[in-house]
Amino acid sequence: MMKAQHGHGLPGGGGVGHGRRAPFMTSYALTLAFITFVSLLYFKDFSSTLHQPFLHHPPQRSHRPRVPRARPRPLQLPHVATAGGATVEVVEKAASRSRAPEPRRLPFAVGPAAAAAGCDISVGEWVYDEAARPLYQEEECPYIQPQLTCKQHGRPDTAYRHWRWQPRGCDLPSFNATLMLEMLRGKRMLFVGDSLNRGQYVSLVCLLHRAIPESSKSMETFDSLTVFRAKDYNATIEFYWAPFLAESNSDDAVVHRVADRIVRGTAIEKHAKFWKGADVVVFNTYLWWMTGQKMKILQGSFEDKSKDIIEMETEDAYGMVLNAVVKWVENNMNPRNSRAFFVTMSPTHTRSKDWGDDSDGNCYNQTTPIKDLSYWGPGTSKGLMRVIGEVFSASKVPVGVVNITQLSEYRKDAHTQIYKKQWNPLTPEQIASPKSYADCTHWCLPGLQDTWNELLYAKLFFP
Repeated sequence: MMKAQHGHGLPGGGGVGHGRRAPFMTSYALTLAFITFVSLLYFKDFSSTLHQPFLHHPPQRSHRPRVPRARPRPLQLPHVATAGGATVEVVEKAASRSRAPEPRRLPFAVGPAAAAAGCDISVGEWVYDEAARPLYQEEECPYIQPQLTCKQHGRPDTAYRHWRWQPRGCDLPSFNATLMLEMLRGKRMLFVGDSLNRGQYVSLVCLLHRAIPESSKSMETFDSLTVFRAKDYNATIEFYWAPFLAESNSDDAVVHRVADRIVRGTAIEKHAKFWKGADVVVFNTYLWWMTGQKMKILQGSFEDKSKDIIEMETEDAYGMVLNAVVKWVENNMNPRNSRAFFVTMSPTHTRSKDWGDDSDGNCYNQTTPIKDLSYWGPGTSKGLMRVIGEVFSASKVPVGVVNITQLSEYRKDAHTQIYKKQWNPLTPEQIASPKSYADCTHWCLPGLQDTWNELLYAKLFFP
């Protein structure tokens, strides 16, 4: 009976008891399964939500311990070693770390830094190299002034022309006149300073002029301004006489030898109007500040009948003028398309005892460089070198400092000595004692100042 009821009930209603419960149980089971599935689904999402913080934070990419970020290193001024272990601060790279952010690539740069990481191109030694030096011959360059043509004026030795500067740990890039002229196409390059800056200017003209056809170059002088034109390149390389950079009573480009030197404070407008529009400016000032006395500073105008003149320590006055020049650069030169440089102090060699020579001489008849790499002559002011560091490290725009001081300290042999045009007839006493009128300040060309331009070339195109 039981089997008949379960197995053979009528389709419509046979098996009244258990036959009707089957569909009901099936629907109930499906409903229960659906509710269970939905609950599990939402519970998982809800549980996940509970484990999230209320403020969203990006997930950590790695379980590796975090490395603390290095703090910015304070600006450190490079230095040059001097005799006795003393150091003098200079700004070899300080301007490139100035306060304002600078463009990713400096104007005129054509490649990476010439010097390897940590290599200072102003630190090295002189190597005698007859094959590679000089870079030109004296007689090949008609632009050298007679005050610098040592060979023409009878200098008997030639070694001073064959020394090549070799930085320690790196090499200077080879000077390429065509590259420089191409980079200066349509540009104006200006040197501003004293006769030593003019010597470097003439050196650069000599290095470049052979790459220019004779009919496509010229040089003219207009009072304080000398202009060399490379016509095919629509470029000019110029020199402007301003020995103090600021206005002074030594501003006449021809008659400027005055015993009582006076600087008109921070007044540079008279000169600076000639600087505007230059794409590359190379400043220098030093020699005229070395009076051995306090500097006389004019607070009014040279036109005033009654002049208000005060005295300042040389370092303070020097810093005052350099700060005025930096301010002018900040206000008038765009660091995106122009460059400014400052060439450091050019040393003198007036006492041979300074470098260990027992004779009572000077640069006269010196034919080899000083070998002591720590040599720093007493005539080169460490105080002014320090001022250079302080001023240019605070500049808001990059100012490239071309440190020629230490490498030039070694070159007691490279001065013009007596082998130059003498503007006044020599006295019998001078003729009897050549060292008495030897010029131990200026330099023969070709010679040392070509190296200054190699350093400038490296800083301009491979900063």
